[in-house]
Amino acid sequence: MVACTRCTRAWPLGTPECGRCGAKLVSRDEHSLQKVWALWVVGLMCYVPANVYPMLKTKQLFTVDESTIIGGAVELAHHGAFGIAAIILVASVVIPLGKFWAVAFLAVSVRQRGGFTSHRRLLMYEVVEYIGRWSMIDIFVVAILSALVQLKGLATISPGPAAFFFALSVIFTMLSAQAFDPRMIWDAQDNDNEAPDHG
Repeated sequence: MVACTRCTRAWPLGTPECGRCGAKLVSRDEHSLQKVWALWVVGLMCYVPANVYPMLKTKQLFTVDESTIIGGAVELAHHGAFGIAAIILVASVVIPLGKFWAVAFLAVSVRQRGGFTSHRRLLMYEVVEYIGRWSMIDIFVVAILSALVQLKGLATISPGPAAFFFALSVIFTMLSAQAFDPRMIWDAQDNDNEAPDHG
């Protein structure tokens, strides 16, 4: 049997396309890991300027204040908003770095024998897929602040160049996770079971 990756309907092996949604049916994506690594590298390259360049530009009368993601979180913590600062750090630093690590680990682990069990790898993959929808929280915050804080010359907030790079980083990381074929996890388990034990 082969499952459609678009609508999940199962068909007999050798069926060229899904009879339900018309998508092309393939048992395995032979170029899955190449796509994963290419998108992963681009996402990581975008993540660096997302943390170096300012995320927000705040103009108050004659002063302009620019803050990076981490700098903004630190400033919020100084003003007593520890909860918001923690949310920004987790959503903008911890989760993206965790996703980079998880996707890289999955891509490497399916090519190496031993290590994590297939169930743990699949759980890690599902967690990465689940948290992907929350990765754009910084962009939403910037958009909301930019729309709300426009006080006709007294104070304005506009997105900095980091917002663009952060959005790109999130998009490429999500595409990298989606390019990973989770069926390779079970292929790796089958290879481990079939491989002779010389120990």
